[in-house]
Amino acid sequence: MKRNGITTFVAFSLLTQKVIGRRSSSYISSANARSASFTQVLRSLVRLPVLLCFVLTACGIADETEVEAPPGAPLPGLSLEEAEQFSLGQTLFNRAFTPEEGLGPLFNQARCSSCHDLPTSGGHGAEPVTKVSHFDELTGCDLLREEGGDLLQASVVPALRAAGILPERIPVSATAVTELRAPSLYGIGLVEAIDDDDILIRADPDDLDGDGISGRPGLGPGGSLGRFGSKAQHTTLGEFIENAIRGEMGLTTPTHPVEEMPNGLPLPEGTDPVPEPEIEASDLDLLEAYLRFLAQPARLILDNAEDQAASQEGESIFGSLGCATCHTPTLATGRHHSTVLNQKRFRIYSDLLLHDMGPDLADICAPGARPSEWRTARLVGLGLRSEFLHDGRARSVRDAILMHGGEAESARDRFQNLTPDSRRRILLFLRTL
Repeated sequence: MKRNGITTFVAFSLLTQKVIGRRSSSYISSANARSASFTQVLRSLVRLPVLLCFVLTACGIADETEVEAPPGAPLPGLSLEEAEQFSLGQTLFNRAFTPEEGLGPLFNQARCSSCHDLPTSGGHGAEPVTKVSHFDELTGCDLLREEGGDLLQASVVPALRAAGILPERIPVSATAVTELRAPSLYGIGLVEAIDDDDILIRADPDDLDGDGISGRPGLGPGGSLGRFGSKAQHTTLGEFIENAIRGEMGLTTPTHPVEEMPNGLPLPEGTDPVPEPEIEASDLDLLEAYLRFLAQPARLILDNAEDQAASQEGESIFGSLGCATCHTPTLATGRHHSTVLNQKRFRIYSDLLLHDMGPDLADICAPGARPSEWRTARLVGLGLRSEFLHDGRARSVRDAILMHGGEAESARDRFQNLTPDSRRRILLFLRTL
């Protein structure tokens, strides 16, 4: 299998890393770099590779559509300013923070790309994170904030360990524990640019059409429409990023300047000497720009011509089974100030709604989402993965399909009742996504 244009882009990426790495290592290793805004340090360093990117034919990208490119590449057609923001944000995304710069004192990883590195920076990840929650039919979902929150931090800085504080443990009141796998972030800016109405129009919470599918919107902060996260619990890309920065890396932000507490206990004096906020708003803006301009991966082309033809037939079977009712093949962005995101139709294979997937897949909850409810996963990039479902329990696409329950039970049964050859064709199709 191949994706066109990847060689030139990888070469560009390596050149970017060499230039930046050679000229900025003294900054990154110094604790003083934090106070001087990482944005200013890098801005002069990326102009050469940004210009080189434009000299090369759109960074070597060979598109299937306007928004598709090799994994890890930017959206085709970025302006010079957008391309610079992408490069700056990408470098920050791959940067390892230290305790002297604000990492921790509780954390899981030192860099964003530690969780999003497959097959490139910005992709999915194999490293699981532990999420917990408490659910009660009467009181609803409790994210256990008084016991440290729903995300467990598996690492502590040396100062915290010296004070006798160990990594967080599962709260005794948790009714569910899961090991989440990090999702791919490719094309996530396209998801943000979809108009709310285009998501809401697909909701049918009371199943008024009687098809057995009752998707409903997830809830973000303040009851706003959620579209990011496995439970559709985040509304904006900025909120999604800030939540990860605080939880996974322990960096305080201008809007959330308070450190996470180990299982809800106060931090010992002297274990967090770095003043708040530990990351500036300008740096968060760069991370947001990087992810906003990450391109959608192109469709895989199977090496075997017969398999490729069979995969195209599998796409029709996918629709006939009812899979496309939730895994909506395409959506479109609304009006956007950036040309590369303005009114673009793109492949997504998701309706971004919550669906009841049955008791076998039930574990954690979220505000507005019961344990058995999950946001429909985007299937774009499926062929790049080796583990499937929210916790990676399925080791093949076939296994993942067979684990579908609840609203997806009928479609699952129709898949099981296919002839072996028809099942092969639909699996070949999914392999190309």
